Amino acid sequence: MFKKVSLIVLFSFVGLNAQTVIGKYAGEFLAIGVGGKALAMGSAQNAIVNDVTAGYWNPAGLAHINYPQAALMHEEHFGNLVNYNYAAAAIPYGADMSFGLSIIRLSIDGIPDTRNALYDANGDGILDIRTDRLDYSKISEFSNTDWAFYFTFAKRQSDDFYWGANVKLIRRDLAEYGATGIGFDVGVHYRPYEKLMLGVVIQDVTSTLIAWDTGRNELITPTLKVGAAYSFNILGGVVTPITDFDIRFENRKYASTFNLGPVSFDLHTGLEYNFKNVVAVRAGYSDVKQITLGAGLFLPKLTIDYSYARFTGSQDETLPASHRVSLILTLDTPEFLRSGL
Repeated sequence: MFKKVSLIVLFSFVGLNAQTVIGKYAGEFLAIGVGGKALAMGSAQNAIVNDVTAGYWNPAGLAHINYPQAALMHEEHFGNLVNYNYAAAAIPYGADMSFGLSIIRLSIDGIPDTRNALYDANGDGILDIRTDRLDYSKISEFSNTDWAFYFTFAKRQSDDFYWGANVKLIRRDLAEYGATGIGFDVGVHYRPYEKLMLGVVIQDVTSTLIAWDTGRNELITPTLKVGAAYSFNILGGVVTPITDFDIRFENRKYASTFNLGPVSFDLHTGLEYNFKNVVAVRAGYSDVKQITLGAGLFLPKLTIDYSYARFTGSQDETLPASHRVSLILTLDTPEFLRSGL
């Protein structure tokens, strides 16, 4: 499926004159998500993220860290068709600031390129894929690779209010074509009551421009993400339900959970039970109709998170379940503790 989409995108660039368009799904590879915890909770994370993965979910959450952290995740979507990798590192600075770097790479390799493989089987001088044949010896392969680099700054303004921002650089390569982009995200965390947490993020706040070397320019329009979470104690642990809404202005209509004209709304819901910061179990439902499950294990300096996701109602082997494992390393020793604590 991804290979077919890549071929369609590739051929759409050939012969294009310079133009700027709203890329309805131009930034879709940035919406896959990172971290086993978040992905096990249906990607509902905006209001509660408080570790190194905040550089992706909500930059304000990065101000919660008090020790340096690093994260890694590898995933193979749809079997091994799509390789998805994530790495991040963050450090606290001074009494109330944090800095972070997050890197995402998505790649589809081995896509057949038949552009130069047709030969005139009919002898009419016209090459037509519907009637002519392929010379399989002339079929080559290409890759579709996307990179994103997030540079994050976060600050604790008060005990209850945090804010942060991202500068993100994007690089896309599709066969011999390439594109470069830059965008900005801003976010806030607010805790009006002890157990109630709120989060707001505006992704691509100024619209993100992706400029292709074909002359085509794509704009990723802003996305407003709002979330709320509430924690309460039960059975010796802490239960946290969370709900996020993604609000877009791309006229997605029926591709979204629901819509009001050109404004679309996508729902993420999640639930976590954390037993004394030793082990956690999680569940959720994502905006792409995936039921998600997972667990977390908290070891000294290392957190291991696992998530499982499957499309609801899908028994088709072409859409197998996704398994994700991520690691977070925390250097929680006195010499690395945030100053002022």
